[in-house]
Amino acid sequence: TAARMDQAFLELLDKKDIEYITIKELCATAKVNRSTFYLHYESIGDLLEESVQYFLSDFNSHMKPTSDRFADKIRICPLEELYLITPEYLMPYLSYIAGHKRLFRTMLKKSESLRLYKAYHHLFENIFRPILERFQVPEKEQGYMMTFYMNGLMAIVSEWLEHDCADPLEQICRI
Repeated sequence: TAARMDQAFLELLDKKDIEYITIKELCATAKVNRSTFYLHYESIGDLLEESVQYFLSDFNSHMKPTSDRFADKIRICPLEELYLITPEYLMPYLSYIAGHKRLFRTMLKKSESLRLYKAYHHLFENIFRPILERFQVPEKEQGYMMTFYMNGLMAIVSEWLEHDCADPLEQICRI
């Protein structure tokens, strides 16, 4: 039931903004009774939190092959080839975002309450930290650098989402 509600919520979120999703239509889409919804959740906000976790799991599965290859490359490639923003990594990332625009917009608007920084912990530990270590960035500076980097990246993604992902993926990769 929870998985059906997550899927129904994400399906509705692909069609309309969260503010316009009603519990009635959510239950109809998930084919569950309204009382079933309230058995599991107090509000759509609670479902959003659960759906974000479901979505992040799906996103991680989508990105895993690329991330694994990239993580291996980080440890062995020459320093002059060590940069994070490569089309090989960004294209699947950006195409996933484009395919789930409304959810990403909602997640960005509510990032503080959804504690999305936890979702990036894995990315930081397995991708960013090894890069910073290879460049011998002192550990006490790594947090600042990653905050700067992640906020810049998220600003670009936010701007792209504001324009309904109209600009081609290749252009966003170049930026």
